[in-house]
Amino acid sequence: MHTKRKMNLKQLAEKIGVSTATISNAFSRPDQLSEKLRERILKEAEANGFHAPNLASQMLRSGASNVVGVMLSDTLQYSLSDAVANQVLQGIAKVLADNNKHMLLLSSQVESKEQRLAESLPDGFIFYGTTEYGTVDKPIVNRIVKTGRPVVIVDFYVDGVSSINIDNQHAAYEIAKHAMKSENLEIAVLGLKLLDIDRISRLTQEDFDSKYTEITRTRLKGFMLAAADSNCKIDAHSIWHVPINSAQQAEIAAREALNKYPRPQVVLCMSDVIALATLKVARELKINVPNDLVVTGFDGIPASESSTPRLTTVCQQSVHKGIVAAELLMSGERDKHIILDTKVEIRESTFIDAE
Repeated sequence: MHTKRKMNLKQLAEKIGVSTATISNAFSRPDQLSEKLRERILKEAEANGFHAPNLASQMLRSGASNVVGVMLSDTLQYSLSDAVANQVLQGIAKVLADNNKHMLLLSSQVESKEQRLAESLPDGFIFYGTTEYGTVDKPIVNRIVKTGRPVVIVDFYVDGVSSINIDNQHAAYEIAKHAMKSENLEIAVLGLKLLDIDRISRLTQEDFDSKYTEITRTRLKGFMLAAADSNCKIDAHSIWHVPINSAQQAEIAAREALNKYPRPQVVLCMSDVIALATLKVARELKINVPNDLVVTGFDGIPASESSTPRLTTVCQQSVHKGIVAAELLMSGERDKHIILDTKVEIRESTFIDAE
């Protein structure tokens, strides 16, 4: 049986009477051609069994892949289901689409030959996550920085590498200060990734004094400073470690906290997911929010606006964070550090008229 031989890029260009670059543009940069010419090229390509130019060949010719790698701190499955990570990715994707770039998602949880090969493809990288214990490791950052490709990191800091952050300590201080309207309140903290263990647990004094560097430790410091300024106290045994930002784990921690004696009057949560789970448990236990219990969140995810009651939270504008990170990468600026503003959104889970 005779099979018609497929054309290569050069042969197709000669048949149509255009350059090989014009053929490539028809597939990868349609804005560079008239619609009529592009349709003619695509029709001829299909008729002659020619498919989009090989990416490796494009890279050899241009020295660029037009791909940006996004290295996530957690697994891809978890990151795509996490509301905050999802918003950051939305912002990144918008800028990349506007610049005709493609996104390659990678996870720092994977260490394999295939992953190393994938790391060789992008023209630049955005790292999203923090630096220790199951998150983006500094060795991975350093390995890619040494290649000379542009790098931007989000939600942590590495010397000499451009970064996007918020002032977590200040934001936590602001929302905790708002929640503490009187002295000597019973306060519980439902923290996130405060320890290097994968089970829910209450902190000990030894845990509390450890040098763990997760960004939520800076949020805890903000809570502690606000408590001191409000003549309140947060003991180590009133702080819960939640290993991942999931409603299921948060509900377990919230149930433990709300069944503690004496019961907390304020629960400071390090994510909106944890805070929303706390509101759910409070309803089940028939605890009135905010009359008998004040609850605060952190992140500003859309669900915080539609909860019952609506959640007081720190809005960190995660979509905007992703946009700024991608724009900084596109600019090519090195060693630039941006601190984005946050805003405390005061809603019905705390006393609105007490301001």
